[in-house]
Amino acid sequence: MKKALVLMLSLAMVFTLYACGGDKKGGDEKKGYEVAMVTDVGTIDDKSFNQGTWEGVKEWAEKNGKTYKYYQPTEDSNAARLEQIDLAVKNGAKVIATPGFLFNQTIFEAQTKYPDVKFILIDGNPAKDDTSAPEVAENTVGITYAEEQSGYLAGYAAVKDGYTKLGYMGGMAVPAVVRYGYGFLKGADDAAKELGKKIDIKYNYTGGFNASPDVKAKAAGWYSSGTEVIFACGGAIFDSISAAAEEAKAKVIGVDVDQSSQSETVITSAMKGLSESVQEMLDAWAKDKFPGGQSLVLGADSNGVELPMKTSKFKKFKSDDYDKIYKKLKDNEITIPKDTDVTSADLITLENVNLEMVE
Repeated sequence: MKKALVLMLSLAMVFTLYACGGDKKGGDEKKGYEVAMVTDVGTIDDKSFNQGTWEGVKEWAEKNGKTYKYYQPTEDSNAARLEQIDLAVKNGAKVIATPGFLFNQTIFEAQTKYPDVKFILIDGNPAKDDTSAPEVAENTVGITYAEEQSGYLAGYAAVKDGYTKLGYMGGMAVPAVVRYGYGFLKGADDAAKELGKKIDIKYNYTGGFNASPDVKAKAAGWYSSGTEVIFACGGAIFDSISAAAEEAKAKVIGVDVDQSSQSETVITSAMKGLSESVQEMLDAWAKDKFPGGQSLVLGADSNGVELPMKTSKFKKFKSDDYDKIYKKLKDNEITIPKDTDVTSADLITLENVNLEMVE
């Protein structure tokens, strides 16, 4: 009986240690979780924006011996997101990374509520509401990207590789998605002009970021009518578009992170330096050099955008071609329209593209 009691007590102690997360990633009762991430409507394994940010947090924290944890809101609302920030702070968070423009209003409130906590807002800037100008406090840094440059690289490379019938499907016409689309059009047009060709591009916003039978059906229709490759720019709509591409034996361009591992149909991905950006900000925080109060825009000049050439499946477009066009972007030799420049994609001046706006 005594042996059994000792065994039960030992097991109870092991369970308690496990539940408290005794290793460095789990934290402990005294230190808690110093580095935190709060997801938007997605999850840390969404193979897109949340995952890219989380991988940066995880890699940096483990390399630097910091405790870390992620938090996922129960619903898509500012209240739910702030609730998770409250929980993270309660659990000891000193710095919190949040991916996505959905956090703009949440961080606007949180940066005042928790002045001693540092906030890294990826792909957004804190603001009172959708119509208000950004207000970045000294404990916050807002990071956005030159998506138009990343989109440009994807469009340029695809046409240079020989594709003449392209498609662009964006989830919703929010600024980042619009910038990707405009850049894609401009890059494709410039490449077509250099090659002396006329190309066709179908352009559409699906109305959401979730996978759906409707998105798959639309993509399948495009492929059956001759579209060779679709730029899937909208989180989980990638799943629907790549499924249609697999059935049609067609191609897809991924977005935000390298999506080549998700489908054999992916020829390249228009990437942002999500993981790298988070790690740089965490480094700055650890060194007491956190760039609070700033809104940073990361593009080619700061290695904030790229195509993953090592995993890209191009036949004609080579690394030397990529390096040349990337240098032009880095040196600001190419002007690309952004969401603030024009109100509709069909107003972009395109010389060698037959653009079809699809409802």
